[in-house]
Amino acid sequence: MSLINTEIKPFQATAYKNGQFVEVSSDDIKGKWAIFMFYPADFTFVCPTELSDLADQYEELQRLGVEVFSVSTDTHFTHKAWHESSAEVGKVQYAMIGDPSGTLTRNFDTMRESGLADRSTFLVDPDGIIQFLETTSEGMGRNAAELVRKVKAGIYVRNHPGEVCPAKWEEGEATLAPSIDLVGKI
Repeated sequence: MSLINTEIKPFQATAYKNGQFVEVSSDDIKGKWAIFMFYPADFTFVCPTELSDLADQYEELQRLGVEVFSVSTDTHFTHKAWHESSAEVGKVQYAMIGDPSGTLTRNFDTMRESGLADRSTFLVDPDGIIQFLETTSEGMGRNAAELVRKVKAGIYVRNHPGEVCPAKWEEGEATLAPSIDLVGKI
């Protein structure tokens, strides 16, 4: 079953953010856009490149009003150690949620049998509804610039009922207004 258009389940977890341990919960994203980027494990290979890439886009996402959370089944203590020992992960300013119980990872249906999270990304709208999800295989890293493009499309569609964004849509480009008049003409 797809999680698209479903509401996220309530959660509470401890995260590492800006040199501190902080509590985060589903209440923190009410009324906001949020990205949850799950990854398999700290101190690995593809994961730090993804966290770094997302860190490079964090300022733009904040400008768009999007809160960002990375999540693995490691602890918040491990996140702190990784943040302090890796130049790439050290760039991260968003919350790094520790989910050692796997509750949040299972809530998003992205838990492997091994107890690690899949490489999955979710975009949640201000109503707590999942609008986008992506899961890739172990060796395939994600592209944060493309994620930002999709976030902009999601925000646009929400703010402009009756319009949709075509493939490769970029902010400021033409959109479509689905109607019977468009059928067979695209």
